[in-house]
Amino acid sequence: MSPERRATFLRILALAGVVVSITLLFIFRDQVKKLQEYGYVGIFLISIAANATIIIPLPGVALTTAMGAIFNPLGVAVAAGLGAAIGEMSGYAAGFSGQAVIEKVDLYQHLTGWMRNHENLSFVTILGLAFIPNPFFDLAGMAAGALKIPIWKFLLPCAIGKILKMSMFAYAGAYSVDWLLKFFQ
Repeated sequence: MSPERRATFLRILALAGVVVSITLLFIFRDQVKKLQEYGYVGIFLISIAANATIIIPLPGVALTTAMGAIFNPLGVAVAAGLGAAIGEMSGYAAGFSGQAVIEKVDLYQHLTGWMRNHENLSFVTILGLAFIPNPFFDLAGMAAGALKIPIWKFLLPCAIGKILKMSMFAYAGAYSVDWLLKFFQ
């Protein structure tokens, strides 16, 4: 199988996994409520795991949306956002160690060049990329690590961006579940 076909297959597989996960979370929302036993600590730990993968994301935002319907959405956003930021350290570490597998990817090269040439904007760049739901944030982490940006200069904007992003999903979950339940009754 050619590298292009393999990459396309992995993208389709990842998208299908996200769709299946969201569907299952909705269908089994009563069982998901059992995560209340673990509370915000459980959300934090699951978010670390969901964001510690490199390139192929796990559906952490789906869990955040579901948990926003059960817990205080702001608490969910903070727990999930902080967990996501810590999980993203895997990409930073890969770049820092110089073993970034995707150094030849054009987007990675452009991002690294941008961050190198606009060092004073790296905070805003990382924050913006962490806030926007996208599968390319691992590249930003790898670029930050490869450029040896201090960990706190990566982790702080990453945490702020992830908390803001997770708040959108948590509040969407808090407000949409009531609407969906009314719709399906």
